[in-house]
Order: sequence, then C-alpha cells, then structure tokens
Amino acid sequence: MARLWAFLLAGLLTAPAAHSAVAAGATVTLACSGLGIASDLCRDGARNWAERTGNEVRFVSPPKGAGEQLALYQQLLAAGSADIDVFQIDVVWPGILGAYFVDMRDAVDPATIAQHLPAMIDAATVKGRLVALPWFADVGLLYVRKDLLDKHQRPVPETWEELQETAALIQKAERAAGNERMWGYVWQGRAYEGLTVNALEWVASRNGGTIVDPDGTITIDNPRAVEALTIARGWIDRISPLGVLNYMEEEARGVFQSGNAVFMRNWPYAWTLVDGPDSPVRGKVAVVPLPKGGPDGRHAATLGGQLLAVSKFSAHIPEAVDLARSLTSPEEQKRRAIQGGANPTIPALYDDPQVLAANPFFGDLAKSIGSTVNRPAQATGMRYNQVSSEFFSDTHEVLSGQQPAAETLARLKEALVRISRGGRW
Repeated sequence: MARLWAFLLAGLLTAPAAHSAVAAGATVTLACSGLGIASDLCRDGARNWAERTGNEVRFVSPPKGAGEQLALYQQLLAAGSADIDVFQIDVVWPGILGAYFVDMRDAVDPATIAQHLPAMIDAATVKGRLVALPWFADVGLLYVRKDLLDKHQRPVPETWEELQETAALIQKAERAAGNERMWGYVWQGRAYEGLTVNALEWVASRNGGTIVDPDGTITIDNPRAVEALTIARGWIDRISPLGVLNYMEEEARGVFQSGNAVFMRNWPYAWTLVDGPDSPVRGKVAVVPLPKGGPDGRHAATLGGQLLAVSKFSAHIPEAVDLARSLTSPEEQKRRAIQGGANPTIPALYDDPQVLAANPFFGDLAKSIGSTVNRPAQATGMRYNQVSSEFFSDTHEVLSGQQPAAETLARLKEALVRISRGGRW
C-alpha cells in the first residue's frame, strides 16, 4: 500500500503537462470563505465559470477563524485528502502549505502572472514555486465618521495620540447628547490572526520592527514595541469597549455601521457594506490611512489578502487550475471590486473608471499598497503560525491587563528563540 501511495503521489507531482486539457463534466470543490458579501461574490464567480465550461462547483465553507481554517487545511492536506480541489488561503500560508499545492508557473501563462502586484506574487512564491494565484489584496484602513469630525470640528487624526484624543472627545460629547452606546474606536482584538495584524501596525508605526526581521532576527523585545502595546492597553474600556477583546472583523463593522463608533480599523471589504443602501452611516464615512506612531513614526498598514491554490491531490487538476485562473482574472477581479469592494491584485484596475466610481478611495489606496508592512511569514516559513500565535496570545494578555507589556515581550522573545531553534528558522 505504501508503494502504491507513493506511486500515486509521484503521478500527481509530475502532472503539470495535463493542466492544459480542461474537460467539461467535472465537479470541482472550492473552499470559499469570506467576510460580509465576499462569500456570495466567490460563489457567483465560480458559478459563472461552471456555466461557461460545463463543469460543476461544490462549495465548502471552512471555519470562520483563520487559525481554525489553517488547522483544517493542514489536517486534510497532510492526509492526502482529495476532498477540496481549490483552497482559498491567506497570504501568510504559502510557506506552511505550499508543498501540497500545484506549481502555477507550470499551469499559467507568464503574461497572466505578470499582471499581478509583485508583492502578492512574492507572497505566493515558495522556493521558486508559485503555489497560488493572487485573488485580492488587503491593507489595513481607518474608517472615519467624517460627519462627527465636522460636527465637533476635529481634523482626521494623523497619529495614534490624536486618534485617542479625538475619539475620547467625541465619544463623551455624543453620549452626553443621548447616544450612550457610542464608542471612540473599534478594531479586531480577539486572540487570533487579526490581532497579530492590528498589533503589528501599532508596533511598526512606531518603528518598532516586524516581530522578526527579514533576515530572521527576532526584534519584538524593544522599547518602541512596549510603548505601542502599552498605549493600546489604555484604550480598553475607555475609547474601545471591553468586548473589543473578542471582536473579529465583522463584530467591529457591526458596531461602526450601526452608528456607534467614531473610528474603525478594518479591511477594504467593509466599505461596500458601510456605504451600502441600507447602512445607517451611508454617506457619512471616509476612509484614510491608519495613524502614525507619534510625530517620528510612520503610517503602517499590514499587507493582507487571499490567494487561490490547487491541491496536488485533486482528481481534477486541469479544471481546478482553470477555475482558479478564472476567479483571479482581470474581469472577475473588476466585478468583485465593483460589487464587493475587493482590492484587485492587478494594478491596472486601480485606474479603471468603473472601479473608481464604486470605490472612490481606491485611487489613494493604490499608492499605499506598495509601502505596506509584511508579516514575518517569509522569514519564519513553516513556523509562522507558531510565531503569530505566540504574538497574538501575549498581546491579548497585555490588552486584557494580565501582564505588563515589557515583561510580556521579553518572555515572547525567549519563546521565539526556542521556536526558531536559536534563530535558525
């Protein structure tokens, strides 16, 4: 049995020449998750492909949390399961899962690859293999109640300190005026990957590094990182509700969209919903870069996004590759940008009049994508998930008041040294 299994695996590993033959009648399973309307957009795009090609698509809805998704994918792929053909994966997972995926360079025309943002292609590349195709890019944004800023004669905050001051002022005034549920700032504070993203933005905005530098050096235990987490701890139950410690993206959006927050940190997907026809804050919101970490800091937004990868264990590799190629095409990315506010990974779409009409902030957003902060996924490779888990767990302890930041980050550094085997990632 072991020899037969090895033979079958070898057959799959040497199958790229067959990718060009796409036949009708196959059923391709797509793991399609999403926030807000993203899941519907994914399904609509896949169904369009199915109608055009004569194939069928079966959808799998993975767990909501990124950590749970990754654990499920690791379990399925390590077992050689063919249950899922096309995986939607986070930009930080290629180093963890890439060995299980088809090399898209063998399956996709080079001109198609060249359309995408270089940063996204880099994120999808592991040891020279393109293990996924970029589907949409993400970057952290600050959503602002511009009507409240105008009402209280406050400018858009340039620094976290200014955000804290303005949030407290407007929160107090609005509560006094009758909205007792008003909060100053909502974000993603649950102990999961979203907290890694938020906390990295706080730290990087104060020039406190990226947890682990590109050369593998562990840098998180430094005074600027301590300052960043200490300041964020001061927001809890003051300008941010205590419940923010259990918020993911949708919980934060729910509070902001209901009109009960002045500022929100979220991804671009939220724009279509926040400014939608039924939104209580429609026409009252602006989207701006996240604040700097003080006058000597910088605007820092974590690069996010999703990729589509094809399992080597798929029984329908040519069709699965064709589905991934269709879902990441310029036409499909344009549709998703217009209907769902999804950030294209194809730069040319940021100049498209229809895309800009639907997403007025995309013009400015395009300029910031090239200067985002990367999570240390490339430097830490297979151990990134452990690094992130340690970081968001320790950060959550600081935010919940269990441990001071300085003590926690010193302990975190020791843990990362162990995970890295003494810096040998």
